[in-house]
Amino acid sequence: MGSGDERHLSLAESVGQLLAQLEVNLLTGGGGGVMEAVSRAFVSARRGCGICIGVIPCSDADPGTPREGYPNRFVELPIHTHLPYSGVRGKEPLSRNHINVLSCDAIVALPGGHGTESEVSLAIEYRKPVVVFAPDSALVEHFAKEAPRVATLDDVARFLAQRLRRAEIGGW
Repeated sequence: MGSGDERHLSLAESVGQLLAQLEVNLLTGGGGGVMEAVSRAFVSARRGCGICIGVIPCSDADPGTPREGYPNRFVELPIHTHLPYSGVRGKEPLSRNHINVLSCDAIVALPGGHGTESEVSLAIEYRKPVVVFAPDSALVEHFAKEAPRVATLDDVARFLAQRLRRAEIGGW
């Protein structure tokens, strides 16, 4: 999860490459910014299993049409929705953020705005494992304080290894 505008390239690329090495699926909101950067890195680094999934919002004017700019070109499996809301409306019932959070075994949140902030809050609400990855804590100070913060990719890898092990044995 992360910004639809800012790329935070070094963070996004490192997470995308890590997920590819772990041979898991990547699920994002399918847009630009961090979502596109992590998707590009994931698809470029992938060697075995795993697919890049994007949960796509619809346009405000037509529920049958994806929002402009979605999906980004690295999304291999777009899941088109009738859900237009994001950003400050990211916790409302017509936001795809609920699907994003509920469909993941573990969530790595990168710096982002209101949409990412709402996904972090939903992860806590739905009791999904979540970690906020940002070496600069000022970039994520608006995220829910209950979400643990990590500053290194090694910390992210440890978080994912622990969560993936639990998923393999059938629960959290």
